[in-house]
Amino acid sequence: MNGLIKIRDVSTKYDISARTLRYYEDMGLITSTRSDDYAYRLYDETAVQRLEQILILRKLNISIKDIQRIFNTSGSEVVLEVLSKKVDDIDGEVSLLHELKEIVLEFIRQIENADFGKESDIKLLYEKAKEIETRLVNVDYEGNTANVNRLLAAAEKVEKQPDILLVEMPPCRMVTSGYLSVESDDEHRRFDSMWGRLASRIADKINPRDFMYYDAEQNKLVWMFMLEDWMTESDTEGFKIINFDGGLFAAALADGWELSEYDRVYKGINAWLTQQEFLELDKAPDRHMLYHFAGPHSAQMKKWNYGRVRYFVPIKAKGGK
Repeated sequence: MNGLIKIRDVSTKYDISARTLRYYEDMGLITSTRSDDYAYRLYDETAVQRLEQILILRKLNISIKDIQRIFNTSGSEVVLEVLSKKVDDIDGEVSLLHELKEIVLEFIRQIENADFGKESDIKLLYEKAKEIETRLVNVDYEGNTANVNRLLAAAEKVEKQPDILLVEMPPCRMVTSGYLSVESDDEHRRFDSMWGRLASRIADKINPRDFMYYDAEQNKLVWMFMLEDWMTESDTEGFKIINFDGGLFAAALADGWELSEYDRVYKGINAWLTQQEFLELDKAPDRHMLYHFAGPHSAQMKKWNYGRVRYFVPIKAKGGK
C-alpha cells in the first residue's frame, strides 16, 4: 500500500488503542488516508512522525489543548511557553513535597521522643498534631502561600492515583452492537448513528447512556446503549436488546483513551480495593465497562468533553455477602 501503515500496526507498535488514534484524528492532531481496496484507516510517514511527537508530549503530561496550540503555531514560541510553564509547575510541586516531607519528619521526631506511659507526653503529642494540621493549611515557603488543597494536588500529580466513586447500577435493558472490530470505523459508525437517533427521542436527556467493554479473547469491542421502557427491537434498527444485570462498580475518570491512562486508573482502583475491608474485584469480564463524555450532547459539549473517559470496574462484597 505504497508505504502506508495499517491502524492495527500503528496501534501495536506504539501501544495505543485504535480509539486513541481516532480521537487524535478527531482533534485535528493527525490525519489518515483511505485506500479504495482497504476499508480501514491508513497512516503515512508524516502522520506517524506526528504521532511520535504527540506521545512524547503526552508523556510530559502536556494537555491535548496545548498540543493543539503547539501544532497550530509556526515557530518555537508556543512550545517554549508550554514547556516553561511545565517546569514552573514541577518546581511548585517539588517545593510543596519538600515542605510536606519536613512536616512529616518533624512529626516522626515528636513521636520518637514521646513517652507513651506519660499522660503529659500524650497530651503534648496531641497538641503537636493539631499544630501540624494548622501548618498544613497555612504553610509558607519562599514567599508562596500553600494550603492543604495544593499539597494534595501535588501529591495526586506525583502518584497519579484516581479518585474512586462507588456506583450501583440498576438492572435494565440495553441495545448491544455485538462484537465490533477494533479497527472498523464503519461498524462503529452504524451503531453510533442508531443510538444517536434513539437519544434524540428520549425526553430526559440524561447522558451518557452509552457504554463499552473490550473482550480480550475476541480482540473485539462491544458498545451498549441504555434503553427506556417503551423502546423495542423495531426501534433499534436490527441491533439486539439484552438484559443487563446491573451491579456495583468502582468508577474513576481518565483524561484520554491511551492505554497508559487505562492502566493507571485500573491499577488505582485495584490499589484502592486492597484497602477496603468489605469489597473486592468482581472478575466478570462482561461487566468491565467504560463510557466517554461525548454522548449525544450538544456540539459544544462534545467539543469540551470528548476524550474524557470514565471507567467502571465491577466489584462485589467479599465472600458474596
